[in-house]
Amino acid sequence: MKVMILAAGLGTRLRPLTDLISKPMVPIVNKPVMEHIIELLEKHDLKEIIVNLHWYPEVIRDYFKDGSRFNVNIQYSYEDELLGTAGGVKKAKDFFENKTFLVISGDALTDIDLSNLIKYHKQKKSLCTMVLTNVDEPSAYGVVILNDEKRITGFQEKPPQGKEKSKLANSGIYVFEPEIFEYIPDNEFYDFGADVFPHLVKENIPIYGYTHFRYWNDVGNLIEYMKGNFDVLNDKVKVNIPGTEISKNIWIGENCKIHKDVIMSPPICIGSNCIVKKNAKLLGPLIIGNDTVIMERAILYKGIKWGSGYIGKDASLIGAVIGESTK
Repeated sequence: MKVMILAAGLGTRLRPLTDLISKPMVPIVNKPVMEHIIELLEKHDLKEIIVNLHWYPEVIRDYFKDGSRFNVNIQYSYEDELLGTAGGVKKAKDFFENKTFLVISGDALTDIDLSNLIKYHKQKKSLCTMVLTNVDEPSAYGVVILNDEKRITGFQEKPPQGKEKSKLANSGIYVFEPEIFEYIPDNEFYDFGADVFPHLVKENIPIYGYTHFRYWNDVGNLIEYMKGNFDVLNDKVKVNIPGTEISKNIWIGENCKIHKDVIMSPPICIGSNCIVKKNAKLLGPLIIGNDTVIMERAILYKGIKWGSGYIGKDASLIGAVIGESTK
């Protein structure tokens, strides 16, 4: 089955982190969040991928290239003007060769069982299967209403607290039959959530919800971004953490020089080619990006430091996200 990764969005809610890179390239434990998505796809033998691009497209393209480094095949679809989730998929219509296909957000963190999702879709013989996730605060999302057969019967956009008819949110993961293209116009901004799905429900066309109970985080703001990173360190989501686990919940990358008097309290992930000087304190949850130098007596706690950069003597960084090449 072929797959489209949606990666064209601006990531405005995650600014300023996304001012100079696209949101799918924002690192989760020192790997772009989209790399975790590609590893998930490869795990489920979903290796034929197309990615739509708009915001800083070269950053994504130059990192993933043709996908061979990740044991997948990647093509790209460029959008000079944003086309929306559905419009972007319609632009790539020929890639799917008139067969069932999967669409997944490139900027969310999840370990959903995609094989089971596809099996469910085939059992339901649905035009569309939407992956749904339980959320604690439905008022922050648009929620989806199901009947007893798991058919989608309606939507509620950010309902007032206590007035929600459901706690199931659209996770941005779908399986479609090729007939879905009949409901998406050409060369026009069109959105699945705002345009396609409400129309299908109104016209009484069966689409189904697949409620999963695995991890999902939309990495939609700074709080969720930090939570996603720390959830990986705390083993709440099953993704690959780079580096060697030298002791319980402490991962260290290649070619690091860490002084023997450094204090480390897990969970911690340190990237490759890092230098940590004498009497520095690294207190988890903490992520240090590649090529970072941390000087004597610096204290880092409950934070994320992107790759490259320099943390000076006696510096204290607590609860911070620090961008790349920062001094």
